[in-house]
Amino acid sequence: MASRGSSLRKCMSSSSFQGRKKASETGGGGPDGSRRSLSSSRSMGLTGERTVKRLGLSKALTVPENTSIYQACCRMAAHRVDALLITDSNSLLCGILTDKDLVSRVIARELNLEETPVSKVMTRSPVFVLSETLALEALQKMVQGKFRHLPVVDNGEVIAILDIAKCLYDAITRMERAAEKGKAIAAAVEGVEKNWGTSISAANMFIETLREQMFRPAISTIIPENSKIVTVSPTETVLEVTKKMFESASSCAVVTVDKKARGIFTSKDILMRVITQNLSPNSTLVEQVMTPNPECATIDTPIVDALHTMHDGKFLHLPVLDRDENIVAVLDVIHIAHAAVATVGSAAAANNETANTMMQKVLGLYHGFGS
Repeated sequence: MASRGSSLRKCMSSSSFQGRKKASETGGGGPDGSRRSLSSSRSMGLTGERTVKRLGLSKALTVPENTSIYQACCRMAAHRVDALLITDSNSLLCGILTDKDLVSRVIARELNLEETPVSKVMTRSPVFVLSETLALEALQKMVQGKFRHLPVVDNGEVIAILDIAKCLYDAITRMERAAEKGKAIAAAVEGVEKNWGTSISAANMFIETLREQMFRPAISTIIPENSKIVTVSPTETVLEVTKKMFESASSCAVVTVDKKARGIFTSKDILMRVITQNLSPNSTLVEQVMTPNPECATIDTPIVDALHTMHDGKFLHLPVLDRDENIVAVLDVIHIAHAAVATVGSAAAANNETANTMMQKVLGLYHGFGS
């Protein structure tokens, strides 16, 4: 049975680059029409917010559009990445291929990996962002478009590929920074009010508001009512499991025994443990290539804790258990990133409003002291 050394499932970001390639300026859609060219961006300016180029970007791996799917997969596996950019005969960016595409467009359709070029299964004219785009804006683009990777362009050239995990980490950092800033303001107000013998209820309310907005919402608040879970038995073949994933539009399946999670099988496993190991999807059992004993959350786990778990463990899927340890959902990184974007927005609004109130209160106290 395959194992990665622990129960944490790892997702590696891009780490190789095959020359700088110029980005296509034309829009368009992929096979599913889901991606369009993105030309708008916002620079760092006076906002002080982190831009994409400050996220420690990984250089992009590129291959020509006539490369076979098998060769492309081998390149991805060799560089431990789950996405690569495709260039046309003019070395212009024309597409992107990810491990998720291998589920829906390759294995599930039983294509010949060595004879089919990547141009047949790639997403054409992918969305890209500029290096000066705000990190949170890039995260929002990925959440809205429901994809995990964005080519990054600087001066008309593709310089890197951005993984949603980096934007997710930036969101976590912003949330925690806002909380610390709020606590500092509240503490200052509390000190001023204590000195003058006034009420400190407002400061306490401020701290409570931050906690409610940022750290207390549990995963149960973002689980869809009719959450789709692909559950399979250990003895099903990779091909059978992949087709179930495709039919449910999912990039992972939970391997269960007696309704309890015993493993997880993802699109990353298809790339790293099946295709590049020359295993037959039709005869390989999923228990041979799954990740055993996956990291799980509970319905009571705070969203922020789930974000930390996924970032620290470097994986993209998080099974959620109820109090009886039954699987009630599997959250992917895009779903939970959507919650992060909403939480960051609401927390920032709450922080600004309450901070202004606190600062006005401080100014009012000082004004009274001086009169």
